[in-house]
Amino acid sequence: MSKPRAVEVKAFVPSRDFALSKQFYQDLGFELAWSSDDLAYFRIGVSSFLLQKFYNKEHAENFMMHLLVDDVEAWWRHVEAQGLTGRYGVRTEAPADRPWGIRDFVITDPTGVLWRIGQNIAPAGKKRGAPL
Repeated sequence: MSKPRAVEVKAFVPSRDFALSKQFYQDLGFELAWSSDDLAYFRIGVSSFLLQKFYNKEHAENFMMHLLVDDVEAWWRHVEAQGLTGRYGVRTEAPADRPWGIRDFVITDPTGVLWRIGQNIAPAGKKRGAPL
């Protein structure tokens, strides 16, 4: 008997101010594919998530998302060019190489959800292209 197949998995991301968060994600680079009064479907390429009109401080401030991209520096330049830190009062950390083989930067959304946007690199001690 064959195993059932999955088509997609999406996280439900909380928002304190639904309208503000919807605009933030569009400015960050996501496409707003669909929206209702309390739920919005965002996508970029084959990646997507659902933004919900739901807020719980403890939940939101402990929620993390990771977006794997092919050019982290281009994403970082986009974040800076859009002025997201000043416009939305969000926190960012510049790109850095991580010992687990990712070069990423950190950005929080207006609700406090932490995003790590990064690309694969060779882990510390390994040459790029070497087997992990």
